[in-house]
Amino acid sequence: TDCAEIYNDGHKQSGFYKMKPIQSPTEFLAFCDMSEGGGWTVFQRRADGSQNFDRVWADYEEGFGNFVLANGEYWLGNKNLHYLTNQGNYTLRIDLTDFEGERRFAQYARFRVASEEHAYEMNCGEYSGTAGDSLTGGFHPEVKWWADHRGMKFSTRDRDNDNYEGNCAEEEKAGWWFNRCHSANLNGLYYKGPYTAETDDGIVWYTWHGWWYSLKSVVMKVRPADFDHNIV
Repeated sequence: TDCAEIYNDGHKQSGFYKMKPIQSPTEFLAFCDMSEGGGWTVFQRRADGSQNFDRVWADYEEGFGNFVLANGEYWLGNKNLHYLTNQGNYTLRIDLTDFEGERRFAQYARFRVASEEHAYEMNCGEYSGTAGDSLTGGFHPEVKWWADHRGMKFSTRDRDNDNYEGNCAEEEKAGWWFNRCHSANLNGLYYKGPYTAETDDGIVWYTWHGWWYSLKSVVMKVRPADFDHNIV
């Protein structure tokens, strides 16, 4: 199951629901966003800096955060994300808000996270949206070799799988699909304001606000590409 199925079962209220993807051995809770047509399963939320995202491999694997409050920050867990996205063809949507109150989004086709034996490698397809393509380095051909996050394994400070001589996760204080290191890092440190000289380790989406602006809020969510909501 996922939030699309839950929506089509008649649950049109956004909120936390239990679900169990096909290969998943256990049920887990996730927030279902029933806006934008409904059926979105939220796997990451940043809202206020209340949760620490500078965590070790096991935390990112299992998931962590606030699974009670509608606006609670959390990471659903790489294991759950794998089970979820391997049920079929999923679209990734990322909703971003800056400190001026402006909203942008980025959407990617065919988003998938591999299993633990492949270190939760991330892949995705075509970009569409208003925030620019920071996830695949699509904004300039010469940056792809270091800024494309597709095909990258997940890295945390205690599990370095990036393409950089150093340890991106340690330097950026986050778990993410780092390359050398990133043009998107939505698990970065939460800053109460957009800028300081130090905020390159913040919540960065390069193609909207550059390297040093840390965003106010983020939601990362997935939905089956062929989602057809029941008109009930």
